Amino acid sequence: MFNRIIKLGLISLAVVGLASLTLYRISVEKAGQQVSGPGAFGPPIVKAQIVKTRTVQNHIQATGSVIANEEVDVHSEISGRIVRIYFQEGTRVSKGELLVKINDSELQAQLQRSKSRLALSVSQEKRQKALFEQNLASQNDYDIALNELNANRADIELIEAQLEKTEIRSPFDGVIGLKYVSEGSFISSSTRIATIQDLSAIKIDFAIPEKYSGQVRMGSMIRFTTEESGNEFTGRIYARESKIDLTTRTLQLRAISNSTRGMVLPGSFAKIDIVLTETPNAILIPTQAIIPELKGQRVFLLKGGKAFSQKVETGMRTESEVQVTDGITSGDTLIVSGIMQIRSGAEVNISEIVE
Repeated sequence: MFNRIIKLGLISLAVVGLASLTLYRISVEKAGQQVSGPGAFGPPIVKAQIVKTRTVQNHIQATGSVIANEEVDVHSEISGRIVRIYFQEGTRVSKGELLVKINDSELQAQLQRSKSRLALSVSQEKRQKALFEQNLASQNDYDIALNELNANRADIELIEAQLEKTEIRSPFDGVIGLKYVSEGSFISSSTRIATIQDLSAIKIDFAIPEKYSGQVRMGSMIRFTTEESGNEFTGRIYARESKIDLTTRTLQLRAISNSTRGMVLPGSFAKIDIVLTETPNAILIPTQAIIPELKGQRVFLLKGGKAFSQKVETGMRTESEVQVTDGITSGDTLIVSGIMQIRSGAEVNISEIVE
């Protein structure tokens, strides 16, 4: 009985050992398959890019409002009743064109009276002058006649100036909008008659953050779009505010555009792209190719099938690219993937040259 138990134990140990050996052999075979796969013990497989130069613009976005090149609300300088309206709503008007005539009958009567007085004072002045030259009138008599003549002339000039104000004329070439009065209306200086806008060009008012104020130059170009037009237009910055706004910490700018061809109306909301600087022959590389370090930044360049670390200096950044100002040149082969798996001087395999 005892011998039988020993035999069963030996058989069990043999079975366990055989099973363990079988499992070990299977694991070894799997490991062998894994290490024998592509790149298991060979050089790392990476992607590369040929460094090229191109012109790069540093720009920012802003929002603003479109205004007319010139705009004026038409008002009368004097109070009175409108006797005639000469313009049609929404039409073009020329500089100096008569728009509205205000009743001037009272002023015309005053003018005729003043002209009669002037004629009388002219004859009196001539008579007193002749008498004075013959010592038949005093200097004082002649001065009174001359003063009366000058006063009557001044009265006529005053009335003529008032008569001129009864004719409201266009101050510049433009488009006149809706009228807010009718013939027969009594108006004062506070009554808005219509609005005239010069649309030969448009202006765009916008603001930029304080930190960019030193980078904006007069004459810098902008691109802008509006809600009512899907087209992109260009403009030029020609004026700026003389100080930073204390509330918003922004600088107010104004640009002018002649490229809209009447497709943009004043009052429109504008999305603006401002070109701050333009750098020709700039080198931009993908952001993921940069390795940040404590004392700077570096990249890996491919030379003779090997990766070599290269320290670089960087400039402006975008969402996907970084400008390199020093360290690499056009024509270098830059490693853009797998950079955390390689070391300087190690061999690498290139799987793809990306654009």
